[in-house]
Amino acid sequence: MSPTEQRAEGAGPFTTRLTWQPPEGGTAVWESRPARRRGVIAVRPPGAPAGGHTRADAAALRRLRRLNALAATAFIIGGALFATGAGVAQFGSGDALTCASIYFAGGLFFNTGGFASLLQVVNSPRHVPGGEGRLVTPAWRWWSYEPTRVDWLSAFVLFVGTLVFGVNLLDSFLQGLTVQQVNRLIWTPDVIGCILFLVSGHLGFVEICHRPWICLRSRSLGWWIVAVNQFGSVLFMISALAAYTRPATGSLISTGVANWGTLLGAACFSLGGLLQLYERP
Repeated sequence: MSPTEQRAEGAGPFTTRLTWQPPEGGTAVWESRPARRRGVIAVRPPGAPAGGHTRADAAALRRLRRLNALAATAFIIGGALFATGAGVAQFGSGDALTCASIYFAGGLFFNTGGFASLLQVVNSPRHVPGGEGRLVTPAWRWWSYEPTRVDWLSAFVLFVGTLVFGVNLLDSFLQGLTVQQVNRLIWTPDVIGCILFLVSGHLGFVEICHRPWICLRSRSLGWWIVAVNQFGSVLFMISALAAYTRPATGSLISTGVANWGTLLGAACFSLGGLLQLYERP
């Protein structure tokens, strides 16, 4: 006898929570983020006030722990380097090349964290309909194409955002650029990367909230991770807008806002990475 699906929840084409009755009775709940990050499905036996969990197998849990630790550590270090670069730029303790080098090193860690986050999704345990509430571990993959999964789309957009930031960081080493070239080669990729980070963060809220708008889940560690990172993305966007070079004067709209926005936004990503270390299987 296969489980009877009771309710599917989500936003648009995305299913982020399934509730059904296993053959032995009671209720089972699969949620996208807990299953992906922690390798669990919530189970409530018949008549029980609170449920336990069924877990993915040991190999899947080891895989999730390694990928989670890699992604979290990369964002902690990347955020710290970005904050350091912004501090050097703001307080004038280094030249432009020094700042660009620190930012570029931080960007490499952001690239690593973004790709590790995507691998977390690609290789996460899967709930198989008819599987009576079990999580199945797929074979290791370096890539998948699953745009109908909100977790995959969020991680993919985040990773692309880190790559676009890489274009901005590489171009920042160029010298002798005109104002128009600075805005086209450095500022434009910066803004595009910030937009992609914001889109990824919103999709993260969709996954947790099971609806298209932001909710409050103050007791959820996953919610706090997404919220802190999204606040960092907002600060990055403010920084990017303030870093636009005026064609008439050749100066930034606000150097201070640009530096402080980057510093505080990067600190948010470091904090988000630190919190992510505790969202382990």
